[in-house]
Amino acid sequence: MNFMNEQHFELYCHVGLGKTGTTYLQYKFFPKLRGVRYIQRTKYKNLDRILEKPSYPKYFVSREFDRQFEREVPKIAKSYPFAGIIIVLRRNESWIASQYRRHVKNGGQHSFREFLDIKNDKGLWEQKDVYFYPKLQMLKELFEKKPLVLFHDELKKHPYAFFDKIADYIGASYEKEKIDINPKHKSYNDKQLRYIRSVSPRLLRKERRKTRNKLHKWLDFRSRWLVCHFLLLVGKMIPEKYVSKDPVIRQEELDEVREFYAEDWQKCKEFTRKYSYFLPEQES
Repeated sequence: MNFMNEQHFELYCHVGLGKTGTTYLQYKFFPKLRGVRYIQRTKYKNLDRILEKPSYPKYFVSREFDRQFEREVPKIAKSYPFAGIIIVLRRNESWIASQYRRHVKNGGQHSFREFLDIKNDKGLWEQKDVYFYPKLQMLKELFEKKPLVLFHDELKKHPYAFFDKIADYIGASYEKEKIDINPKHKSYNDKQLRYIRSVSPRLLRKERRKTRNKLHKWLDFRSRWLVCHFLLLVGKMIPEKYVSKDPVIRQEELDEVREFYAEDWQKCKEFTRKYSYFLPEQES
């Protein structure tokens, strides 16, 4: 459905990125915003149907994208070029490290360098997947309104300043006393990840890339999920002396990624200073 010629409402979209506090925002903060109709991520697939006959003057939807960004964001822009876009960034090496830890938690058997190969670009994730500046350029080119670019680090250190920027951008409000700013504790720790990575090659099949029958795909996912959670539980209870000492990610590996994407990160910060929406008192 294309609303370019007839706009009866305002639309704001949080498009990610994943692993930047997205789940916390979707369940702890976004629903508490007042003055805007919030569409939870589970209803994103119904966005066009909801907006076909809008009953509110202002809508806000959240659906985080990672490697799907370049495919999904243009779809939003095609129907809603007037949308205000919110994106949260995290330093490249910290972001991909979090993605890799999730990969290991889910039974992934690649080393970090096999996951992201910054020398030959033959990893499970491609180098282009970890560049953020092209994503910001896409937002600038596809949408009429300036995007709001935020940083994960600010969410951790100054959450209310972070929340204020979102509320100001949307034209909404919230009550501070109703926001739980305590971070959600991880369901797994480093020892658990070291354990599951060491035993998964013997206990789990490598993930298959080819698409298959939906039922088979679902059964494979559920069985793998159960095994992985069992292994994480074992990894939590087993004494440290029985767990591999090999780090999940070595510091030198993170340093390599940080150096490789240093220019991209600098461009993102420059873009934010020049083009992102800011609160008036922060403009200079």
